[in-house]
Amino acid sequence: MTPKNTPATKAEADFTTHYLATTLRDLRQRRAWSLDKAAQATGVSKAMLGQIERGESSPTIAILWKIATGFETSLSSFLEPLPSTQSETLLRQAKQLRRHSGDDLMQVAPLFPFEARFGFEIFELTLTPGDERYSDPHEHGVTEFIMVSSGEMEVLVEGKWKMLCAGDAIRFNADRPHGYRNKSNATTVFYDVIHYLK
Repeated sequence: MTPKNTPATKAEADFTTHYLATTLRDLRQRRAWSLDKAAQATGVSKAMLGQIERGESSPTIAILWKIATGFETSLSSFLEPLPSTQSETLLRQAKQLRRHSGDDLMQVAPLFPFEARFGFEIFELTLTPGDERYSDPHEHGVTEFIMVSSGEMEVLVEGKWKMLCAGDAIRFNADRPHGYRNKSNATTVFYDVIHYLK
């Protein structure tokens, strides 16, 4: 039986890895960046970038964020293509989109990938008990809107951890260091709207 929170088939997992590899390689080539230049811009090693481009590595969300920030692009652009339909009505189901990236315990569902006409992307994220992660500053002008659906979590903003419970929400400038953690004994599910100033 396939776990419901990971890609349903090996074919889907292979597609995700291939899509990431192709997207990273295309972005780098369009900018005429060498792997050395990309490593310098992203803070991710040349070896790791090469492995991703060859489809040999599935990086964690933290690594993907560093790559996205270095290329000044959205996180979701590395996770999946834009929805094929451009109609105003689009139904997406988190249970079909949840996945792990690399050996990351955090589950990520890219509910609405970034589209320039809207300027934002929306994720459902799941933090397991004891999970704690820090994020480097995103590109200038990025704002995050966090809304807790179930459980409780803390968000690191301006050097201080702020407690959020189900139904709570917070907005903060994400172009500075920030973090998320779940110190409880239960899983936390939250939504993250990431707005890009473009």
